[in-house]
Amino acid sequence: MAYDEGKAARVTHFIECLKHTKGEFHGKPFHLLPWQKKIIQDVFGTVREEDPSMRQFTTAYIEIPKKQGKSELGAAIALNMLVNDDEWKAEVYSCASDRQQAAIVFDVAVDMVKQSPALLKRIKIIPSMKRMVYQPTGSIYQVLSSEVATKHGLNVSACIFDELHTQPTRALYDVMTQGSGDARKQPLWFLLTTAGTDRNSICWEIHQKALDILEGRKADQRFYPVIFGLPDDADWTSEENWYKANPSIGHTITIDKVRDAFHKAQETPADENMFRQLRLNQWVKQSIRWMPMDKWDECGGVVNPYDLEGRVCYAGLDLSSTSDLTTFVLVFPPLDEVESYTVLPFFWLPEETLPLRVRRDHVMYDQWERQGFILTTEGNVVHYGFIEKFICDLGERFNIREIAYDRWNATMMVQQLEDDGFMMVPFGQGFKDMSPPTKELMRIVLERKLNHGGHPVLRWNMDNAFVRTDPAGNLKIDKEKSTEKVDGAIALVMALDRAMKNQNGSGSVYDDRGFLILEG
Repeated sequence: MAYDEGKAARVTHFIECLKHTKGEFHGKPFHLLPWQKKIIQDVFGTVREEDPSMRQFTTAYIEIPKKQGKSELGAAIALNMLVNDDEWKAEVYSCASDRQQAAIVFDVAVDMVKQSPALLKRIKIIPSMKRMVYQPTGSIYQVLSSEVATKHGLNVSACIFDELHTQPTRALYDVMTQGSGDARKQPLWFLLTTAGTDRNSICWEIHQKALDILEGRKADQRFYPVIFGLPDDADWTSEENWYKANPSIGHTITIDKVRDAFHKAQETPADENMFRQLRLNQWVKQSIRWMPMDKWDECGGVVNPYDLEGRVCYAGLDLSSTSDLTTFVLVFPPLDEVESYTVLPFFWLPEETLPLRVRRDHVMYDQWERQGFILTTEGNVVHYGFIEKFICDLGERFNIREIAYDRWNATMMVQQLEDDGFMMVPFGQGFKDMSPPTKELMRIVLERKLNHGGHPVLRWNMDNAFVRTDPAGNLKIDKEKSTEKVDGAIALVMALDRAMKNQNGSGSVYDDRGFLILEG
């Protein structure tokens, strides 16, 4: 990579001729902060060694907490790409999850234009369409939102994605990045976002790519990553760490404002999550979850089904409804004290409802189906006959001793599986039946005595799980409190219960050592 100081200076000079638009900074020159200047210089000054007329980077991913000046920077870059990039009939777009969010950057750019007589003379603003036209070159700057049906056929020269973490699906991102800039010499995608909460989103995917590049695990010469935030295991109460995550403290936000937010964060778990996400740029769950997912991820060894053939195992079956996720989880008890419990999960959805579910639930069912982690049955309801045959085929491969199922959701399929020769065990969903294996699941995860193979759908279910407790300290996974699917987690708990109670042909594991009490 080479560096062209003149190209970098041209952009920084243009931006610093603009003026701020909000609060006490309104009307003051846009003096780039050190972190902003470095990004601008790197993105616009780094050029390709084989062709120094072209920028090295086509995508910049900037992840940073709120109140650091993201919108102002995004607006300045959009205007630069509109009028200062030597692109005839440029097409610059502001994208976000909805039109109102997308208009935030655009409206800042409008205020910047109105404060610049030179720009105002050359740019026509069309407020009703959220569009600007730079008349000397016929270039446009337009707001777009996540309704993607009309977005095909664009000839993108620059795209400013604001708050990528709020995208309901990856559809708009794919439309804007897959081939839409091929006719341009050097298109630029500028992704600006705060950390999100959904680790099945397009933003998490790009975040992981950025992290892999920053930490040397991957390389992409066209991708420029910047992440201001704290690692999950960093001390979020340390004021020193706040400065690391917030490069604009003392400029766009005072340390007192961060302190006030911190004091509020100490009041409730929900406020803590909000502080850590928005102020420290940490990826947290929207609500407090039961399972510590870093510990769960440590249990993700390799699971080879062929190595398990012929082994004794126990199953949990969650039938749910005919239109919903159906789950069957096999648990293989350890053969010795060194081995872990091994988990082999299976998930089904109706084939015809898959696209609808992706749009409605904002979950990557389609991607998981392509990867083989979700199976589909024909039609718009789950075909229990297909699943019954599948389980029978599994019974040919594995020694399935028992299948636990929710006694309140029994169907003809349970009777049919009994007729097929399986031992079907009704399993109550109350505290009495669910609490012991739920606590045991936590114990073996913390002790790394579980191997789930890193199955992404099961991980998603575990990450969604809330638990309810009773006055005696018993707990169970609460479907009502859990806003997303937890069927796999419940099936795992049921299968684990049967595996432990039948281990070594003896009675319950609880008979030997009593119940485990987890301090929390």
